[in-house]
Amino acid sequence: MPDFVHLHNHTDYSLLDGAAPIDKMVEKAVSFGMKHLAITDHGNMFGVLRFYKACKAHEINPLIGCEVYVAPGSRHVKNGSEKGNRYQHLVLLARNSEGYKNLIQLCSRGYTEGFYYKPRIDDELLEQYNGGLTALSACLAGAIPSMIMNGKAEEAEQKANYYRELFGKEHFFLEMQDHGIPEQKTVNKELVRISKKTGIPLVATNDIHYLDRADASAQDILLCIGTNRKRREQDRMRFHSDQFYMKSQEEMAETFREIPEALSNTLRVAEQCNLEIDLPGPILPEYEIPPEFENLGDYLRHLTFEGLKKRYPSLTDEIVQRAEKELGIINSMHFPGYFLIVWDFIHYAKQHDIPVGPGRGSGAGSIVAYALTITDIDPLKYQLLFERFLNPERVSMPDFDVDFCFERRQEVIDYVNRKYGKDKVGQIITFGTLKAKAVVKDVARVLDIPFAEADKISKLIPNDLKITIDKALEQEPQLKELMDQGGVYGELIDAARRLEGLSRHASTHAAGVVIGRKALTEYVPLYRDSKTGSISTQFTMDQLEECGLVKMDFLGLKTLTLIKHTEDLIHRRDKDFDIERVPEDDPATFTLLGEGKSTCVFQFESSGMQNILKQAHPTSIEDLIALNALYRPGPMQYIPQYIASKSGEQEIRYPDPSLEEVLKPTYGVIVYQEQVMQVAQIIGGFSLGKADILRRAMGKKKVKEMAKMKLEFIEGAVKKGHTKEHADEIFEMLVPFAGYGFNKSHAAAYSVVAYKTAYLKANYPAEFMAANLTNEINNPDKLAFYIGEAKTMGIDLLPPEVNISEKNFSVSDGKIVYGLIGIKNVGTNAVEEIVRAREEGGPFEDIFDLLDRVDMKTVNRKVLETLIECGALDSFGINRSTLLENLERVMEVVSKKKEGEQFGQSSLFDDGNEEEMPWKTDLTPAEPLPKMEVLRRERELLGFYFSGHPMDDFKDRWKSAVNIDLSRPDRFIPERTYTLIAMVTSLRTIITKKGRPMAFLQLEDYNGKIESVVFSKLWEQIRDKVETDGVIACTGKMDLSRGEPKLLLESFSDPSEIEVKGGYEVHIRIDRSLCTEEKLLGFRSFLVDFQGACPVYFHIVKKNGQGETIIQVNRQISLSSEDDALDQIRSHPHIEDVWTA
Repeated sequence: MPDFVHLHNHTDYSLLDGAAPIDKMVEKAVSFGMKHLAITDHGNMFGVLRFYKACKAHEINPLIGCEVYVAPGSRHVKNGSEKGNRYQHLVLLARNSEGYKNLIQLCSRGYTEGFYYKPRIDDELLEQYNGGLTALSACLAGAIPSMIMNGKAEEAEQKANYYRELFGKEHFFLEMQDHGIPEQKTVNKELVRISKKTGIPLVATNDIHYLDRADASAQDILLCIGTNRKRREQDRMRFHSDQFYMKSQEEMAETFREIPEALSNTLRVAEQCNLEIDLPGPILPEYEIPPEFENLGDYLRHLTFEGLKKRYPSLTDEIVQRAEKELGIINSMHFPGYFLIVWDFIHYAKQHDIPVGPGRGSGAGSIVAYALTITDIDPLKYQLLFERFLNPERVSMPDFDVDFCFERRQEVIDYVNRKYGKDKVGQIITFGTLKAKAVVKDVARVLDIPFAEADKISKLIPNDLKITIDKALEQEPQLKELMDQGGVYGELIDAARRLEGLSRHASTHAAGVVIGRKALTEYVPLYRDSKTGSISTQFTMDQLEECGLVKMDFLGLKTLTLIKHTEDLIHRRDKDFDIERVPEDDPATFTLLGEGKSTCVFQFESSGMQNILKQAHPTSIEDLIALNALYRPGPMQYIPQYIASKSGEQEIRYPDPSLEEVLKPTYGVIVYQEQVMQVAQIIGGFSLGKADILRRAMGKKKVKEMAKMKLEFIEGAVKKGHTKEHADEIFEMLVPFAGYGFNKSHAAAYSVVAYKTAYLKANYPAEFMAANLTNEINNPDKLAFYIGEAKTMGIDLLPPEVNISEKNFSVSDGKIVYGLIGIKNVGTNAVEEIVRAREEGGPFEDIFDLLDRVDMKTVNRKVLETLIECGALDSFGINRSTLLENLERVMEVVSKKKEGEQFGQSSLFDDGNEEEMPWKTDLTPAEPLPKMEVLRRERELLGFYFSGHPMDDFKDRWKSAVNIDLSRPDRFIPERTYTLIAMVTSLRTIITKKGRPMAFLQLEDYNGKIESVVFSKLWEQIRDKVETDGVIACTGKMDLSRGEPKLLLESFSDPSEIEVKGGYEVHIRIDRSLCTEEKLLGFRSFLVDFQGACPVYFHIVKKNGQGETIIQVNRQISLSSEDDALDQIRSHPHIEDVWTA
């Protein structure tokens, strides 16, 4: 049997076409005893490096290639349809480094120059970049097979000779495939003839798209997902065979038994390919320094000491020694250029008033970075360690992640492009995968399973980031039952399991930017996003540095934008305000935080964190840093100890007296990774670099490395006078903390940002909330939540008003004014034109004046109708319907006036003043719009009601009868019956399997919205009484079993007839730390002061954080439901929430 090598293979990086994961493909090749294997994905090299490494790890020769798309003419000609043969296939394999580089060029140019439906190259590029490449004529979609099928045998022969001349007679092969498809038989027969006549050798391939024959159906479903088709559709893309799998040598030998040379030639091709991909590691781009400095290190030193003089009133020995030490390490590791590159673009941002974060990650531990203003956190003040960032004992690239203002981040990236050259800078690709829930929905759609049913099935899969369908089958009996039913459900689960984890789509990484010393295509292939036009690498972030590129993270942080917007608003009443100069011990700020009122405060706004703040009563930024670090899975268990030690309830204990200085800021609790390192230094005598290596080993549970270092730790401790037993005890104590501990540098930087937002909320609440609303203008749910928060804070929100509103949300007399940009259908250009006209000429007198002073092409009829309908022109004193009815005539009058002025006819009125000009006509009055129509249009255009609410006629009844707060789904109790008065905002009916109708209603009241389900029996009774925009009263049971809460309706009535509820219940969500006999007795005594008639229920979150336990308290304890009593109960440090129901 001739040796055989698979030369034409598609992995899942042939997106939504190939269904063969790289690792499994290589494993199967190993099981077949194959020594060579190729990757030839469609038009790209996405998976090349992963494939190369996987093959090398299994001692297989990786054949790196691509099935390229070749334009029939020029790649620059982009017309016709996809079916109009806009491209043909050709398989290319790199024999050596030259071939690999040429393949990179071709795959890059396909995206950057030739993209039209697919990334296309052309013969011109092939003639330029063919060195080191072997070519195969490809599948039926190749140029030569296509010509044969179209009866153009002579042209096919000419094309074959052209490719042989182009690639060399040893490096072009005619490719034969046989999947049992009739056209292949025809083509193969002609290929044999051409081969005999021209001497061009034959080669056999199987065009692998999946690994096993049993995967054929799943791959067909994958094609349907990619083309957005249903499997039942006849006129769709499909493979007409189940033979596109990874066949054994024996199967291929049987298929091509009559042409054995086509098999043996595969080995001939493979043996030509001996590629070793050069992976040099990161190469810093050239950074140009001023001529008076000898080298990069010299310039970095100069900038550092100049910066230190600005940062500190005087340079103490401690400061100078720290800087010298860091500079020494930076120079010895050859990283001055890296620091200068980062300094340069941050300097640019600050010079152009682009907000930059104070730091992120471990970089805040560098005093050099602080001196250069790369960071704004003093590492000496907060005891941050440089070795946590750059460890001389573990050489790796430093990594500054930098936060920029979300709105202006792109300006910094554009600067870097200009500085280093567009060809040397790019963004980074990332791949979305078919995750468990998503793949179930995708496959269900293809199989024609109704959306509601697919949604229900997907919700059986637990909400766990690491969940797989196999794990879900183990955890969820209903899902297993569904699979065991067989039929379409069995097929759904089977196909989803086979497709799960495959790459689904490519997109651009949100923050990553790479810079090369030379053009990026000297290192990696490039990808062009067809939607945005942005250029990124075809390799993912984790592979770029080894290829020779330097990676930077340019993150857009909305909180920096928020702070900037707030500052801009504050400057209108306090021009000298500077957020960088606010005191760090502001009483109002820490009062706000200590009361848990941290909604909208960066990193501290979750309900759990609000509760922790109430217990901890932070009084310094150091406290915020600790809480930020502790409030995470793992270290969260040490929060009670931290709080008890801070408050004096528990004695502060140190594992060793020598550790007091390190652990004093956190009251004896090890909170930070830096503290783990310092303990290893103080007790074990480790250098900080070695201590960092120990921390990493502990954190990643590297048992062998830990055992070796433990011996060194104990030995060092003994030398410092400690006993072996004490050293062992401290080492073992460090192990869990190394895994739990958080990076203090990062916590410090982000806690400073958090403090700034808290300061703004405490001292400039209206400006702060207005800026929050501007930040969330495109997020209706968050916008509604923040508007609710503003109301809770006692801040009024005024509707949009053309004479007051600015582009963004603003503040007037302590009230927030709705921003014009938040109005649907208006647009930035129209808003800016209105604001410009008002700033230049003062407030608009009436609609005539408005139109006279703006460009009516920009502020067009559609914009004006929108402004009228949302109430933005109400200040003109004319009702909305009158303005709408007269708008066309007003526009006509103003247009004629403007035309007259343009042609010099304004002289008719030269002697008159504005009031006497006859061009303003009277408006014909119209009846006011019905209230519901006014409200509907406000809601449609603004997302909210301003001049009222559709439920206002029932507001008193709503207050007295409703026992559910739709804005607080965290308070919903499963299986609890609730009473609700709400508006029906949408209504959808379906027919059940029994042939009866049921309905889904979207219900909304003053607080929020919820979906309700009306089963057939009730729906048949009430359907004639329910209509969209109508207000209903109902009772229903709360269903929380399927993710989103749903109210299962049990009864229905007219809102005016619903019974007013009797007594309230008081529900208290308590912190688990309260659940000791001693503390509960104390809490009981606390509650005695608020006695009343309401039964009490405790809610306690379960240990795993999933769900909660609800306990009815002994009936001897009943509480008042008065707001004052509830507020005082809520203030208790161990209370997370209090409400009535």
